[in-house]
Amino acid sequence: MEKISKGLSGIAGEYFVAAELSRRGFMASITLRNTDSIDIHASNSNIDKLLAIQVKTQQGSVRSWPLSQKSETLVSPNLFYVFVSFRDILERPDYFIVPSSVVAAQTKATHSKWLSTPGKKGQPHNDNTMRMFEDKVEKFKEKWELLK
Repeated sequence: MEKISKGLSGIAGEYFVAAELSRRGFMASITLRNTDSIDIHASNSNIDKLLAIQVKTQQGSVRSWPLSQKSETLVSPNLFYVFVSFRDILERPDYFIVPSSVVAAQTKATHSKWLSTPGKKGQPHNDNTMRMFEDKVEKFKEKWELLK
């Protein structure tokens, strides 16, 4: 698989997610780059539900995405993450749709566990602002119904 830059991958992910939302009856609008923590605003066709979508993209078969420390506290019933996994250029990407409350709980728990686990040489890990979200068992793969 030929990889593209992270910047292009991120932008492509946003457009792919907006297209998938549109296919599912949502009106989706990609936000400007200076919109904090929201990549797409979406509403259903009745306009009785508004959603904020954060898109995270990676290339390859790995089912983990880096996040910032902010992901531990950014929680709203109308905020969702859509994690995109690009595969070969002719293959449809994989999508993982996750409520922000699940992302917050998992990133906080996994980071806490990482901090309390000694490093390879027995040393303590130094705290940092990087977090990881993983869905190795694909629990959230194609869970578009969570947005309804």
